[in-house]
Formats: sequence, structure tokens, C-alpha cells
Amino acid sequence: MATKAQPRDILIIGGGPSGISTALHLARDYPDLTSRILVLEKAHYPRPKLCAGGLVVDAELILERLGLDVSEVPHVDAGEVHLDFEAKGVYLRPRGTHALRIIRRDEFDAWLARKASERGIRIMQGVTVRDLCPDADGVTVETDAGLFRAQVVAGADGSNGVTRRRILPDAPVSTARLLEIITPEHVVASASREATPSWSHGVVSERNYPDTNSPSHKPGAAYFDFFPVPAGIAGYTWDFPTQVKGTPMRCWGVYDTNLLAYVDRPALKQPLAEEMSRHGFKLDRYELKGHPIRWFDPRGPLSVPRVLLVGDAAGSDPLFGEGISIALGYGALAACEIGEAFRGQDFSFSSYKRRIMRSSLGRTLFMRWFIAKVIYTLRWRWFQILLWRMMRYVVLVVGWLFVVNWAKRLK
Repeated sequence: MATKAQPRDILIIGGGPSGISTALHLARDYPDLTSRILVLEKAHYPRPKLCAGGLVVDAELILERLGLDVSEVPHVDAGEVHLDFEAKGVYLRPRGTHALRIIRRDEFDAWLARKASERGIRIMQGVTVRDLCPDADGVTVETDAGLFRAQVVAGADGSNGVTRRRILPDAPVSTARLLEIITPEHVVASASREATPSWSHGVVSERNYPDTNSPSHKPGAAYFDFFPVPAGIAGYTWDFPTQVKGTPMRCWGVYDTNLLAYVDRPALKQPLAEEMSRHGFKLDRYELKGHPIRWFDPRGPLSVPRVLLVGDAAGSDPLFGEGISIALGYGALAACEIGEAFRGQDFSFSSYKRRIMRSSLGRTLFMRWFIAKVIYTLRWRWFQILLWRMMRYVVLVVGWLFVVNWAKRLK
């Protein structure tokens, strides 16, 4: 006897920032659709999520427009952000506000889902999607909780989610890699420091820092250092403050776009170990976690009839791997596409990619993709010094115009 599918007009697969943002924007802009939305989340809140948790101003602006106050979530504010090459470069210090707000994703996602539930959006937790099949009249979704039948599906199930694999099995994939460590805020420094090794074109050398007698970072600042690029790791290391259940901690990590995967390069953890060692921390004393990130490629498809992708399933920021604000922005645009589809009874989603690319989010993603292709493939040390130290004002202007503040123009 066949199992009868549970009907629902709008099915959102994934209860992270992109999926919940899609639901919240639908409820705000198309309130008649609120009761027709169902979010399927495979875990139970608060669920662990590997993510550094940096909220840029664009994320806060989108949440504010939804009537949400993210300061309700436990957080740590970084007063300044440093973009360095070998510990020297550009820094940003906004007046009267923070430069970066850092949250823990388990707390943030649970808070966001609770806000959505309070607004009448139904979320089913602990439901794993196994397969989905779109057809001319809708989408059948197979889960461990039974079959669901929807008019449309928004795939917000992340870089390795079922939705993208099922609807775009042959689409090209661009995947970055990431490692992350959480440590105590402080470490007892040894009386003397040994020279720290560096990797440059696969050769161990000694890095020269502008202030080797005082290498420790400021506790209230965020640091991003692009020193691994000449060695073939097309990205950066990071270090910024965070908290775990109210206890001050530091979050360290390394991000690699894999744009230089064809060159001989060190293990990904080596530059992270070097940077941590420079500040007195030993990488092997802490739990190291990693995961892939699918980044945005302007040449790739984002939908098929009845199904569209949002968040990491569509592609995150290639330049920094920054995902939360991007996910929230995708949600706003996906909600508009879905709302108009129901009004016009056209579920082809043929205009979805065009909507993304013409938006301020799409333009920002394209610029970050283009900039990443430039700064990470020109791996000469002299170029990185020129970029991050001597052209610092150019970096600030380009960043202000094309990288951040896009949410102000998002429609």
C-alpha cells in the first residue's frame, strides 16, 4: 500500500540562516503564505554547527529589517578588524560601533528558528531528507518521516545537501576547505620564543614580523592574515574573540579557496599551527575541526522548475568564506521569487538567477569571486606586500564600495 504524501505548498529544506531567512521574508512580505510554509531541519536545536560565527554589518541590517534584535544572542564584539600580510597591513576601526560581532552558530540558529516559530512558521526538527523529485505539478520529497508533496522547494541544506546533488548533478562545483579551533582567551607565554618556521613555495624559511617582541593580538580585535598565499594556500588564517557559554575564548582558523590546488603546498593545518605558535598556542593541544564550503560561481545554475537553491547550497562568498550575511540575503531574494511565483502561478523560477545577479548581493558575490581570482592566484610575496601594506587605502575603498554595505541596497 502506497504511503500518502503530506501536502504543503512551500517546503524549505534546512533550518539554518538561509532557510529561516527565506521563511521570515515570506511571512513578512507575503503574509498569506505563512501558514503554507514548512521548514524541515534534520537536527534538533540547538545543534552544533562548525562556523566561526562572524556577523558583518550587512547581516545585522537584514535582521533589523525583519524586526529582529541580534543583540539578544550571546556574542562578543570586535572593535577593529585587521587585514594583514605577515602581521602588517590594513585595519578597520568604525567610530561608535563594533567592526565585527561574533556569535556561536548553535545559539544563533536556535534563536532565529524560535523567532520564526513565534511568527507562525512551522518547523519540523529531526527530519532527514533522502531524496526529492520535481515534476510538472510539484515536488515529491522523501524523508525518514515519510513523503511530502510541495508546490515549490527551497533547498537550504548547505554545501553537501541533497537538494543541489539531486537537481544539478552535473553542475560544476567549486569547494573551499576550512579548519577551525577554539582555545582559551589567554595562554601563559614562555620566557623565550623560538624562531617560527614559514612555508614559501614549499620551502621552510623565517618570517620577519614588524614587532617580534610583542606578537600577541589585541583581545578585542579580529585578525585575518594572508601570509599563506605565497605557499600555495589561497586564503588566510584568522584569529578573533568569541565566547562559549559565557566564557571568553579565541577562535582560530585557516581558509583555503583551493584556487591553487594544482601547486605543491603544505598541509592546511601548517600555517594555522605557525600562526598559533607565534602567539604561544600549540595547535595539537586543541580539537581541530574542518569542513568544505561550496563557494559561489557566477557561471553556475541556481534553480530548476519548482526548486531553487539558497545559502551555501547556492554558493557562499569565495573571497572570505563568509556565509551568514550571504545566507540571509539569499533568503530575502528567494522569498521574493517564491512570492511572485505564487501570485503569477509560474513556478519555472527562470528569472531567479537573473534576480540574484542583478541584486546588490549578486554584484557583491561577483566582485568577491573576481577579487579572489586575482589576489589568490597572484601568489608572489612582493605582490601580497604591495596589496596589503602599500595599497591599503585602495583596499579600503574597494572593500567599502564592492564588498561590504551591500545590504543597504538589497531589494
